[in-house]
Amino acid sequence: MSDLQRTWARSKLGLAHEPLGELEEEQETGQVPELPEHADDDSSSASSVSSTGTIIPTPSQKLFARPEGLTARRVARGRTLEQIPWTTYFERELLLKSNDDPEVTFHAHLTSPVDKGPLFVMHHGAGSSGLTFAVVGSEIRKHLPSAGILAIDCRGHGSTVSPEGTALDLSLETLSADLYFMIQSTKEQMSWKDLPSIVLVGHSLGGAVVTDLAKKGKLGASLLGYAVLDVVEGSAIDALQSMQTYLSTRPGGFATIQAAIDWHIRSRTVRNSISARTSVPALLRLDDGVDSSRPWRWRTNLAATQPFWEGWFVGLSKKFLGAKGGKLLLLAGTDRLDTELTIGQMQGKYALQVFPEAGHFIQEDMPEQTAISLADFYRRNDRSALVLPPKVSDLLKQGKKV
Repeated sequence: MSDLQRTWARSKLGLAHEPLGELEEEQETGQVPELPEHADDDSSSASSVSSTGTIIPTPSQKLFARPEGLTARRVARGRTLEQIPWTTYFERELLLKSNDDPEVTFHAHLTSPVDKGPLFVMHHGAGSSGLTFAVVGSEIRKHLPSAGILAIDCRGHGSTVSPEGTALDLSLETLSADLYFMIQSTKEQMSWKDLPSIVLVGHSLGGAVVTDLAKKGKLGASLLGYAVLDVVEGSAIDALQSMQTYLSTRPGGFATIQAAIDWHIRSRTVRNSISARTSVPALLRLDDGVDSSRPWRWRTNLAATQPFWEGWFVGLSKKFLGAKGGKLLLLAGTDRLDTELTIGQMQGKYALQVFPEAGHFIQEDMPEQTAISLADFYRRNDRSALVLPPKVSDLLKQGKKV
């Protein structure tokens, strides 16, 4: 390539300060360079180890295609794949044991609210863990320094200890009851006099769980509102038809944690490497008995949860629109809206924000933008910020005319 051609290419690609040598090398060798410390947020993620609520991409989305062109070039030189510990984002972890269900010990990460700050209660999707909200939680606190974050691991996920196999109950009724228990147990363990103002946040399956809890009204006046991330009833149920096919495309295991992080980024499952280094380790456990060359296996057997899939999402749209409290729906594309939600959105029954640059895992792909939306949602529904007009009786006592 001549100097003139290089100059022209730099101007077209916006690479005035970056050499083209690496791009030429990639084209010649066909090898993908390393990914960046902050992976690009301008592309889709398929699923964070795959929430069963994932909207299965069409073939045109090239789910497993390697990065091309400029995206490939921007993969990080000198990027590390070392995991980031949970202590970077949370102040403590909680172990919550139920007397009614002694076989289960729930695990959660917590950063406590300050003064009268709100508590964002986060529920992950199927196959994921509470650490999928680690980065977005820290971003929320940048915009709301008094806010607290409670990110839970539901049964069968993360570090929560629960029965396996056929004894694992992942029905919506059970998961909803578990979430309520964890909120109340956190209050008791932290010796809070009252529950703080709560904003429920659920991604995919988690969206169905928080909506169900909101609909039941168990949290009473403590609940300000609930936010659902990239799941709606119609498209979620449609996606379930292809879920087993999708699961068959995943590796059965990994040689190391670093290899798992790398796969998630390169497969476009999690496009933000910071988030991947935080969330991916919690999805795996060491099991030498299966394949010694790939001992890190998935914690959650998603295929075995199939009996519960339809029950998670049937009736979701009606419950989402009917529950009390503020409502926020964050989507990666308007094509995910079903008829009931489309009508509800036109009637102004909930707030809708679309992130076309993100994939299904909005909170991991675009943590800062997601945090801004959640912080704004809280401010709009914060009753303590309301200034009520004075009562007529008080004005009369003050001698004022009314």
